[in-house]
Amino acid sequence: MLTANIQRLQYLLRHNTSVSLGTGLLLMIGLTAALAPILYTVDPTALDPASRLKGPSHSFWFGSDMYGRDIYSRTVYGCQISLVVGLSVAVLSIAFGLFIGLVAGYIRWLDAIIMRIMDGIMAIPGILLAIALLALAGASIGTVILAITVPEIPRVVRLVRSVVLGIREEPYIEAAISLGTRTPKLLIQHVLPNIVAPLIVQGTYVCASAIILEAILSFLGAGIPPETPSWGNIMAEGRIYFQIAPWIIFFPGIYLATTVLAVNILGDGLRDTLDPRLAKRF
Repeated sequence: MLTANIQRLQYLLRHNTSVSLGTGLLLMIGLTAALAPILYTVDPTALDPASRLKGPSHSFWFGSDMYGRDIYSRTVYGCQISLVVGLSVAVLSIAFGLFIGLVAGYIRWLDAIIMRIMDGIMAIPGILLAIALLALAGASIGTVILAITVPEIPRVVRLVRSVVLGIREEPYIEAAISLGTRTPKLLIQHVLPNIVAPLIVQGTYVCASAIILEAILSFLGAGIPPETPSWGNIMAEGRIYFQIAPWIIFFPGIYLATTVLAVNILGDGLRDTLDPRLAKRF
């Protein structure tokens, strides 16, 4: 079943405009992040008081901020932070959520305990929980990733659990149990392949949510340290000068919106591709 899903994905990816567009935009942003040092950038932390609040020009493509730092260089290097945070949160939340969801969905006596814990976490707004965790652990890239991952895990757990609950009563699962198949082997060979498709789609939405949440935390001063260029930090520093230097917010805002839009377009395309009922349209 897993092989069939992969083959269907490879075939339909070539015929799905949303997936192609989203993947293309993300590749461009990913290459920008990977090749930042050679994309005519300068040190994003270098100060030049004589060039403060300069508008876009040949010397400063995206203008400069109140300290004379190059907005173009800071925005390009900010791609690295956003992509690292988004991808890390998506991978970690899916990994932990998959394991916990499988346990909750298949082991009946643990289901109620685990889901009450997940409900308790979801009852706390994600942004407040992240700020509280950062206040306790201190602001760094690692703690930001951890603080954003924790609120996302319950959503993945609920998704995996709902799929497992619908699968565990299927005849082929009961047949495998009657043949003496061990639980770990049963979950990996028969249950996990049915979860791959929705998990991939969920991962894209988690990634987009993490990128936005990281920008919000940095904008509020609770996320990435100010000396590290990130889109949220850049916009937070530029909000005071918005009327006289709107480029400080405009360019990182465009990058942030484009990245989140690309991830969401990719997620919508993957949903249409991996859902058999919707895939018939392509």
